[in-house]
Amino acid sequence: MNTAVLRPPEAAGIGRGLALALLAHGLLILALTYGLHWRSDSSPAFEAELWASVPQVAAPREEAPPEPEPAPAKPEPQAQQRAAEEEAAQQREAEIAIAKEKKRKEEKAREDALKLEREKAEKAEKAAKEKEAKAAKDKAAKEEQDRKKAQDAKDAKAAKEADAKREALRLENLRRIQGMAGGTPGSTGTAAQNAAPSAGWVGKVKGKIRPLIIYADDGGANPTAEVQVALAPDGRILGSKVLKASGDAEWDRAVLRAIEKAETLPRDTDGRVPPVLILNLRPRE
Repeated sequence: MNTAVLRPPEAAGIGRGLALALLAHGLLILALTYGLHWRSDSSPAFEAELWASVPQVAAPREEAPPEPEPAPAKPEPQAQQRAAEEEAAQQREAEIAIAKEKKRKEEKAREDALKLEREKAEKAEKAAKEKEAKAAKDKAAKEEQDRKKAQDAKDAKAAKEADAKREALRLENLRRIQGMAGGTPGSTGTAAQNAAPSAGWVGKVKGKIRPLIIYADDGGANPTAEVQVALAPDGRILGSKVLKASGDAEWDRAVLRAIEKAETLPRDTDGRVPPVLILNLRPRE
């Protein structure tokens, strides 16, 4: 490819401009040379000394007065007005910023005070609730303690009355047994013999009590529990107690629980029920 085709065309008049530039430089050089040599003088120089009769002080050299400093340019009225407006605007902005900061601090102080008041109120309410709950708990505990004491007293009284009743029945039974054994002086002994329970009645009583006994029999020992049962005339069981322990506390408790579950015992063949009954019960008979 021909690179001459891509070269831009030469500017017209470039030779004329170069010639003018050279001419101007030559004239400048001539002017400088003339300025350096126009005061040159080749005449001979003479020296002379002057003496005065009275010494005279040379007059001070005259110095040119200092040039006055230029006065500062006075700003134009519009520039002064703009500067004043800008200064006023800046001052207003500063005042607004100060007012906002002051308002923010006041609001924060109010919020902190409200928060502190709320925390105090919550703490006071919590303390009051805790105090109320503690008082209610103490009251409930005291009422439960009083109720338990009253129940214990009631149970103790009932147990004492039951013991007294059982003791009275025991004594009555003993008197009857003594009467059945020996009778009264001058009697024929028929009443004593007729008052004794029939031979099959004790078996009927054990037959009702034994199915109610819950006892884990390990097949080892065969303990005997001797218990006394107090009965009402209609056969109701009034109470029971162990006269002679079997040596197995679990068997003794099982026998007493079974008697309590029975509630009543069957009547004898003649329709009577002795007031006191003594039973000997074993796990295996």
